[in-house]
Amino acid sequence: MRALVKERPGPGMSLREVPVPAIGPTDVLIRVRRAGICGTDLHIWEWDKWAQSRIVPPVIVGHEFMGTVAAVGNAVRGIEAGERVSAEGHVVDGTCLLCRTGQANLCERVQIIGVDRDGCFADYIAMPEENVWRLDAAVPDDWAAVFDPLGNAVHTVMTADVSIKSVVITGVGSIGLMAIPVARAAGAAKVIAIDINPHKLELARTLGADEVFDSRLAGVRDRVLALTNGDGADVLLEMSGNGAALDLGLSMVRNGGRAALLGLPSDTVNIKLAEHIIFKGLTVFGIFGRKMFETWYQMQALVKSRRIDLAPIITHVLPLERFEESFAMLKDGSAVKIVLDLSGGITA
Repeated sequence: MRALVKERPGPGMSLREVPVPAIGPTDVLIRVRRAGICGTDLHIWEWDKWAQSRIVPPVIVGHEFMGTVAAVGNAVRGIEAGERVSAEGHVVDGTCLLCRTGQANLCERVQIIGVDRDGCFADYIAMPEENVWRLDAAVPDDWAAVFDPLGNAVHTVMTADVSIKSVVITGVGSIGLMAIPVARAAGAAKVIAIDINPHKLELARTLGADEVFDSRLAGVRDRVLALTNGDGADVLLEMSGNGAALDLGLSMVRNGGRAALLGLPSDTVNIKLAEHIIFKGLTVFGIFGRKMFETWYQMQALVKSRRIDLAPIITHVLPLERFEESFAMLKDGSAVKIVLDLSGGITA
């Protein structure tokens, strides 16, 4: 089968022919049809400090996908061949304190597909049955392929409790953009989006942001304060992983407000801890993954109800063979979300 592999340390990836993965008694073999490229994949492509510290090549990359069940292990009872599915990319042990107290997404022994074990940029992927999510027929393939990042957005918004609150979102890449309609659906009173990419800011406005600001321009903090009665925003959703954006975002939150941090920094970040968090009495949430599986039910309900529209965010659907072009477009900002089409060209 075809697979996009991080073969060795250093920038880039390689498209290779590799064996179809074997499955155990409780595993499901999925024929991948669509796979989304994530910021994490870009970190691995560029081989930044985070990737160097975490990735052990060789590994098949990718963790956002949907497909069709090709085969099931002999102990699988809840999934059948031919079903249309996605899957939770965090494979957990199920027995640790966190797994047994409803926090499986924080499992200390988690293995993330495309990071710690082979991922979905391949014709086939093997997943444990308990990770497989049966898709509703109303969910389009391209949307189903990005349930993983949509889940990040939903988990961030729901954790921060945005109902009838003013919300600042720093970083409107694909997940930040998804957070805008999710926040609207969750009852946010005002949504303000901040980024440095004019195209993404316009898209943010299209998706429901009340105001958008380029963080490179002077006076952004003052303008946000003016929009929030001089107090500052009730909630910050930090999606960029950029230290300067985080510091700016924290400076805009009112005393006693909340901040939910999802963005993944590539290096150490310096913030004004006393000024922006301690003295303001902020409640800060670190967001990792999605709740298993509460978030999956929430996002499928949102998509089925059409309260959110992912079509404007998925700017490109390209064949797997155009992976180099895809990563280049994500790096230079000319694409927002790229979904790879793996439905053709199967080799065994």
